[in-house]
Amino acid sequence: MTQGSGGSMPTEGNVRRRIGLVEDHESVALGLRSILADQSDLDLVAVAATVDELLVSGPKLDLVVLDLRLGDGSSPRSNVEKLHAAGARVLVYTGAENPFLVRSAARAGVLGVVRKSEPAAAIVSAIRRAAAGGQVVTTDWAAAIDGDPQLPDVGLSPRQREVLALYASGEKAGRVARLAGLSEQTVNDYLVRIRNKYAQAGRPAPTKTDLYKRAVEDGWLPMPEVPPVN
Repeated sequence: MTQGSGGSMPTEGNVRRRIGLVEDHESVALGLRSILADQSDLDLVAVAATVDELLVSGPKLDLVVLDLRLGDGSSPRSNVEKLHAAGARVLVYTGAENPFLVRSAARAGVLGVVRKSEPAAAIVSAIRRAAAGGQVVTTDWAAAIDGDPQLPDVGLSPRQREVLALYASGEKAGRVARLAGLSEQTVNDYLVRIRNKYAQAGRPAPTKTDLYKRAVEDGWLPMPEVPPVN
């Protein structure tokens, strides 16, 4: 940051935080841009419809405000992990999604959750706190975490997560092997280990449908779309 006309450098109290937004609804993005426009310490420097698109755009960010359900079908957990790997803090910005999605983001280490329906002042306060590294604890956040039906982390390796996501999404073992660059026997071995880990954690998954449910619960697959009510 350059010196102002008075020659004084900015102090820690008025550091301008660089904010990114991942949101695929234009009206919501425009609304947040308007809310932050008059904040001297918060600068919305990047808006994208997906996490990958945001990361390609390149700016170094202090905080990413992340919508949970995106049109590309990505899971909250994988999105948060990508953003953390890029060095960005993450705040969930939600329209009251399924608690599974919030819990998935929570396990990945987001700083909190704020509803899109909150008053502008509350949204600004949450973004300011998260951008500085503070936790944002709200009623929705607490309810989602407290309502977690004790779903322990089963400790899947990255390779096991990949196999689980492919297989549980409907692929057959042979196809999973080709996509993952593994032998079919290795894929079957992974599936046995995955099932054993879930069973040991008290979350048995004997069928493919059960594996799909576990993958959704843990954020390795996106929540199924809910058909609109006519």
